[in-house]
Amino acid sequence: MRRFIITLDGPAGAGKSTVAKALAKRLGYRYLDTGAMYRAITWKALETGVALDDEPGLAGIARESQLELRAEPDNLHVLIDGEDVTSRIREPRISQAVSHVAKVPGVRREMVDQQRRIGEGGGLVAEGRDMATVVFPEAELKIYLDASPRERARRRASDLAAAGHGKLDLEALEREIAERDRIDSTRDVAPLTHSAEHTHVPTDNLDVDQVVDQILGLMPARA
Repeated sequence: MRRFIITLDGPAGAGKSTVAKALAKRLGYRYLDTGAMYRAITWKALETGVALDDEPGLAGIARESQLELRAEPDNLHVLIDGEDVTSRIREPRISQAVSHVAKVPGVRREMVDQQRRIGEGGGLVAEGRDMATVVFPEAELKIYLDASPRERARRRASDLAAAGHGKLDLEALEREIAERDRIDSTRDVAPLTHSAEHTHVPTDNLDVDQVVDQILGLMPARA
């Protein structure tokens, strides 16, 4: 029986990580959070003082760093150079900077090469911005998850509050999300796009199980 590659693209806060983890668990597939990889590079850049407009410096971090994703039944640990940065890469300062790092061509080349190696053999649910259009154009099922900016800001505020960041300004989060959408969709390299190959799945007013059920209903028959 063939094990597929399933891609989940979409804007920040659409529920990609939560849905992708739940979908992978249901199918017994591996889960690839490509956004976590870019966040880890961003974290290291900020920690080491590399400027966000220093493209050679950022590409060098991506090339020289040892990234590792350790999947557990209910969590994904992200390590860079042996250091577990799983919680630190979710800090607001990383969210505000990651789009600037992710648009650097040298960074993307390194990350895409690693992502394709991870996807060899199939049996993978990969989520990000350009999974279907750039990283895995041969994927058997290509989903575009979406949600309104207000809903995405509400989810982000809830996640950050649960992580101990206190009460956050919903309006400011919504503006930050809109700006990140603008950067991601207008960058020259691998922009966030909703292509004709994607099946659009809006997630407003749906819980995780409902979204996963909808995606499972779209899967092609496995030979």
